[in-house]
Amino acid sequence: MSRVEVEALGERAWLLRLGEGIDAGCNRRVHALARHIREQAPAWLEDLIPAYASLAVVLRIDAVEARTQARDWLVACVESPQPPDEAIAEPVEVPVLYGGDAGPDLPAMAEALGLSVEGIIQRHANGDYLVAMLGFAPGFPYLLGLDPALAMPRLDSPRTSVPAGSVGIGGHQTGVYPRAGAGGWRLLGRTPLQLFDARREQPALLQPGDRVRFAPVDAGRFAELARSPGGIDAD
Repeated sequence: MSRVEVEALGERAWLLRLGEGIDAGCNRRVHALARHIREQAPAWLEDLIPAYASLAVVLRIDAVEARTQARDWLVACVESPQPPDEAIAEPVEVPVLYGGDAGPDLPAMAEALGLSVEGIIQRHANGDYLVAMLGFAPGFPYLLGLDPALAMPRLDSPRTSVPAGSVGIGGHQTGVYPRAGAGGWRLLGRTPLQLFDARREQPALLQPGDRVRFAPVDAGRFAELARSPGGIDAD
């Protein structure tokens, strides 16, 4: 693993920088390092927050000497090769109703990209995605693995309201809005799943390092899943 840069985040956290920008290989190293640290379970570890090219390590301690020891331990972890995953986890299937009111940007995307609406749906649903990180809003997954032919810049003027469950494309990434709110990604569909629920033991449905596959559904199936436990209309 390449040399790491370590920065202090306040008095109880270290930020480990493994690279720069959006790079799938670097992101895999971030998740491998996070997995290794969790497996070692040092007593001072409180939380790990993976990003595209960095890992924030939150400590239970704030004493200077203890923080320094934790830093040295983390640097040693980075400099030690991490074993590859012995088993590839099954992807989380995320049903999506593509097009229509659920995907208002599909027609304009098809025209801009020189593809049919059906072609965009097929390419998007055929992707094998990795949750690179959570951010922007609680439970919002930034997904790597988008077909390069589907890359589109964000809207010039963000929408003031995006429905919960909306699936969008922003640059070379795809993602899902867990809650209603403003946003500028191109919307091509909507999932009936509730991606974030603070009442659940694990509030975020998708976690950093998870694999994801999108599965097209029709309006009837969308409504059924939305009303079922774990759906956006279940309450």
